[in-house]
Amino acid sequence: MNTIENPPIVPKKNLIPFILITSLFALWGFANDITNPMVAAFATVMEISTAKAALVQLAFYGGYATMAIPAALFVRKYSYKKGILLGLSLYAFGALLFFPAAKYEVFGFFLGSLYILTFGLAFLETTANPYILSMGDAKTATQRLNLAQSFNPIGSLFGMFVASKFILVALDSDKRNEMGEIIFTTLSETQKAVVRTHDLAIIRNPYVILGFVVIAMLVVIAVTKMPQTHNQNNYSSAKSSFKRLFKNGKYKEGVIAQLFYVAAQIMCWTFIIQYAGHLGISKADAQNYNILAMSIFLGSRFISTFLMKYINSRKLLLIFAICAMFTMSGVILIEGITGLYLLVATSAFMSLMFPTIYGIALHDLSEEDSALGAAGLVMAIVGGALMPILQGLLIDIEKIGPLPGVNFSFILPFICFCIIAFYGYRTLKIHH
Repeated sequence: MNTIENPPIVPKKNLIPFILITSLFALWGFANDITNPMVAAFATVMEISTAKAALVQLAFYGGYATMAIPAALFVRKYSYKKGILLGLSLYAFGALLFFPAAKYEVFGFFLGSLYILTFGLAFLETTANPYILSMGDAKTATQRLNLAQSFNPIGSLFGMFVASKFILVALDSDKRNEMGEIIFTTLSETQKAVVRTHDLAIIRNPYVILGFVVIAMLVVIAVTKMPQTHNQNNYSSAKSSFKRLFKNGKYKEGVIAQLFYVAAQIMCWTFIIQYAGHLGISKADAQNYNILAMSIFLGSRFISTFLMKYINSRKLLLIFAICAMFTMSGVILIEGITGLYLLVATSAFMSLMFPTIYGIALHDLSEEDSALGAAGLVMAIVGGALMPILQGLLIDIEKIGPLPGVNFSFILPFICFCIIAFYGYRTLKIHH
């Protein structure tokens, strides 16, 4: 076998650094998916609307939009390793801020903590994704990133598990009577205050523990020798990189596709709880459907990575986007448990989208353009900040035409998948 024509996905010399950086994908996956159920939790315990509770996602994903470009400029000036260490520091600081946020019981304080936490995640994603792409032959770059991204849903699953088994199930504000009605709404203000203090402490604890775990990871990476994959001294100005990226149609369209993908993903996973709640299912039980969705997502990620050996990744992106459009149509039009099953099944088709769009958009970019290119793709995560609020507004409308508001609201992810399918088609037929 010709090893030049068939290079390894990860060269042996980069195996340990690859494992360490890949573990970061699980770390930010945990943060993403322990946070999604907090929208429903805050809506109840803080007695606010679904749309206002969705500000959790605005704070969370808004941090990416704020810090992605500064992170890329930092990496260009210094190194991937220093970018990762700074990202972990911000991640830990934001997580530990949950302690005073719970003490003062101010929703805005929680939002600020999440905002700072995601400054760290922006550094990590802006740095780790192109770092993984650079850790081997360019021919296997997209496969390598899909492999690393496969560990993201492992962290996500663990985040969902913690949310389901240690947070949502322990919230006194979600306890129901024999009629299925939430007891919290019938309590006096004094009783509600006691419940609120208890529940915010329950929400706080996993984030504080997470902060210390992130600090431990920071120490491990700090003392480990990491590969140098670029020479910043030979880089042209950042302005020149921006100009080249702006002229690159495949890259620009990739940023747009990524924005709508992240929006679709966050909407599908955040509002599974509301969709199930409309069917009379409690938050803790509804979170089990989220866990099932993520399990399917994880299995499909490994399967799609394998399929890329035989099927063009651009063609797979198009096929999976069309399949997601079909399942989402059922989510909108079919009331009852079947619609919920289709919502869960959509995760199978979302599995390859993020890393594949990422890899296609950055393919053939120079190393000096990749850092800023990665920043643009990470900024696209802001789609996860804006669209859930709009979906929350639709959900708050109980009936839209013949459909419940929660069903109709999934028209937004459907539109997102249409845009992703269009990008898959254009990269397959136009952007060769």
